[in-house]
Amino acid sequence: MGKGEETRQAVLEQAVSTAGRLGLSGLTIGNLATSMKMSKSGLFGHFRSKEALQLQVLAFARDSFTELVIHPAIAAPRGIPRLTTLFECWMETGRSAAAGCVFVAAATEYDDQEGPVRDQLVRDHRDLLESIALMFRSGVSEGHFREDADPEQFAHDLYGVMLGFYHAYRMMRDPLAETRTRRSFGNLVDQAR
Repeated sequence: MGKGEETRQAVLEQAVSTAGRLGLSGLTIGNLATSMKMSKSGLFGHFRSKEALQLQVLAFARDSFTELVIHPAIAAPRGIPRLTTLFECWMETGRSAAAGCVFVAAATEYDDQEGPVRDQLVRDHRDLLESIALMFRSGVSEGHFREDADPEQFAHDLYGVMLGFYHAYRMMRDPLAETRTRRSFGNLVDQAR
């Protein structure tokens, strides 16, 4: 990796962290330049616009989430082990990484807006739901879940459980957030068996 790519990587890591705290609309080339101790013009050369920066932050966060959550799940055996790995990695990301928070914060921030950033967020959320549904389908084919179980409903319900976890753990700082979330996940799996 060359110096320019290393700089870009460091900037995107900082940008994801900043967006996790301030939201995507709170992320500016100016505040990012200040936190990175770079010139605005130097940073502008990497991104060209606030919207381009926001889209690259989403891409970086998506790649990070995929590496930390989706890839380990896909590497696990099909069915319940795969979904359990997905769940555990997602929980870990929610506890420690800003990448997951960017998507949760941005979903609320951009839900009533139009434009490329919202469009990308919608694609990212739909892709995640489809990934969950596909993993669930593999559980049906492995005999872990009922034939009549609805993969899209499971994906929707698991997504809701994880949003609840983010809210309870990060915003409410509920000491029982993990316990309740694990119970909810167990209930979802049990209902689909």
